[in-house]
This record gives sequence, structure tokens and C-alpha cells, in this order.
Amino acid sequence: MKVALKTREIKEKLARRNISQNNFARILKISRGYMSQLFSGTRNPSAGLRKKIMKELKLDEDHFDEIFKIEG
Repeated sequence: MKVALKTREIKEKLARRNISQNNFARILKISRGYMSQLFSGTRNPSAGLRKKIMKELKLDEDHFDEIFKIEG
């Protein structure tokens, strides 16, 4: 089972907060390249990174499906 970002939804949430993808990478303490790979779907976030993303977007576990999708 892989968990991927729902790119459009995260971009919308970041836009509402006026945070760029690069700034979000800095906030999460990951490289811009890794963030780009997450957004393009070539990489999947680890459980720890998913928690950081949820925390920074101020979402609780009940909203997991808003920004992540489970792939086969």
C-alpha cells in the first residue's frame, strides 16, 4: 500500500495560506527536490512526513483523506 499526496488539494490549502511549495518544503525540513517528487507522484511521503504535513496544515487524522490518497 502506498500513500500519495492529493496535489491539487494541498496546493489549494497552501495558496489559501500564501505559502509556496518551496517554502512548505523548508517548513517541513525537506529538500525542494524531494517536495517536487512528492507533488509529481514519483515519491510517496513516509508516515512521519505525513504527520508533519498534517500538523503544518493544522489538520487532524479525521481529515487524512482530504490531502492523501491510498494507492494499490
